Amino acid sequence: MIIIACPTPLILYLFSSHQPQHHTTIKFTYFFHRLYRHSQIIHFLSFIRMVAMASHQSIASLQSRGNIGNSALHQECGNLSMSLIKRGFKLEIELLKGEGYSCRKRSCGSIQASSASNPISTPLSGTNKDPFKKSSEAALILIRHGESLWNEKNLFTGCVDVPLTKKGVEEAVEAGKRISNIPIDMIYTSSLIRAQMTAMLAMTQHRRKKVPIVMHDENEQAKAWSQIFSEETKKQCIPVVTAWQLNERMYGELQGLNKQETADKYGKEQVHEWRRSYDIPPPNGESLEMCAERAVAYFRDQIEPQLQEGKNVMIAAHGNSLRSIIMYLDKLTSQEVISLELSTGIPMLYIVKENKYIRRGSPAAPTEAGVYAYTKNLAKYRQKLDEMLH
Repeated sequence: MIIIACPTPLILYLFSSHQPQHHTTIKFTYFFHRLYRHSQIIHFLSFIRMVAMASHQSIASLQSRGNIGNSALHQECGNLSMSLIKRGFKLEIELLKGEGYSCRKRSCGSIQASSASNPISTPLSGTNKDPFKKSSEAALILIRHGESLWNEKNLFTGCVDVPLTKKGVEEAVEAGKRISNIPIDMIYTSSLIRAQMTAMLAMTQHRRKKVPIVMHDENEQAKAWSQIFSEETKKQCIPVVTAWQLNERMYGELQGLNKQETADKYGKEQVHEWRRSYDIPPPNGESLEMCAERAVAYFRDQIEPQLQEGKNVMIAAHGNSLRSIIMYLDKLTSQEVISLELSTGIPMLYIVKENKYIRRGSPAAPTEAGVYAYTKNLAKYRQKLDEMLH
């Protein structure tokens, strides 16, 4: 009896090993958690094939069990059987030992499994797609940070790194209550503390009770020092990615100035043009157009792929960076976007489906049933939380 610890195991598994005899059968049974990626299972199967060839064994035909249909491998090269169980997938493999048995096609191989509704048939190589993604739709939540200390003092803040006020903390907590039943897999924030505080405080209210963990990839040492070595703990964490591209637009020489005093000095019309025009920046600062260039590019390159994979994403950022992203999502014109106002601490929800962004507005309160009837998936998620936590 030999214990094998595979590269991506959830459990350690046992299998029997015998001395080579004529047509001896060795059976492997392996269990994968439902959250395991298809690519991880493929790596494991490649490992099994390598061991089989090294020990002069061949994968033999396997009697199908559970929910499995006919496999493309029901030939001399054998069959791999994967069936759905309560918490994941059960994989069964049989090897034949003995003289005179050889695999005619060394490159063949496929997995065929079935879940409640979606059968999967995927080649062992040539694809990076993940057929086990949880849904064809995803949720996107946008939150403007709560009131900052310079908001309270009526100062131009821009990229100055100012924390939240007591009111801002309360707004962040209230925002968290409003999204407490919406699934979140990834969090993106700007590099500024007021956005990060908003995201962290909001997540303290989420019913799933997963812990947001700030990712550090500044250098190899930062990556190594922030590693988590418990797979079970990782499942209870939500990655938080910080990006300067999501920062508020840089207000240049206006940063730190009182807004009213600046209007008195330069005139209300000039200050309004600096603040609300699309392509006119304040002195040595950014225009909304310049802010949109970096914020939307980051959204498309880094965040959109996560949504397309079915991951639910929250973005905690700023008035102008979020205004830029909403301009992209809702296909607003440069004139429409300058009149768009975003309240601090009020979440906005989008449903991402078939590469389209469907705006659902701001959830009114966590107790209103209509909020969770936006889609069937959100309603089911809340039901699961209710069953889990009550």
